[in-house]
Amino acid sequence: MRIAMANDHAGYALKLEIAEWLRDQGHEVEDFGTHDTQACDLPDFVYPAALAVARGEADRGIFVDGVGYGSAMIANKLPGVFAAVAQDPFCAGLARSHSDTNVLCIGGKIIGSALALDVVRAWMTTDYLGTTEEKYARRVGKVAEIAERHVRPLGD
Repeated sequence: MRIAMANDHAGYALKLEIAEWLRDQGHEVEDFGTHDTQACDLPDFVYPAALAVARGEADRGIFVDGVGYGSAMIANKLPGVFAAVAQDPFCAGLARSHSDTNVLCIGGKIIGSALALDVVRAWMTTDYLGTTEEKYARRVGKVAEIAERHVRPLGD
């Protein structure tokens, strides 16, 4: 699977650990930066990574900032991107199984690397239940319909 990764200065170290784990699992990781711990502006890195997911150039995205919410706010502005913040494996699994999220946002100031890797593992290995249970497909479909009414398609 192709994974777009992005971070700000607060998520740099954790992103590196997650990327290593993903590669060890056989995934292809595209790192949109940042590439150090110097203070930076999160949108400069999350936006291009989220665009890669929206355009289908990446299958999923994993973004790491201070608390995760900034990344999710940015990513969810794009059509076809369904981002969730998860700080524990239970919520990460539900974000995949119930909501078919394609972007995971994690707070590098909130959880340590051991828990973060458990969160990523849960999210990466959980299947969406909408393929077998109609209620999840119906609910996600309603969200997609809202996006179709209010989110503009990507321009070139």
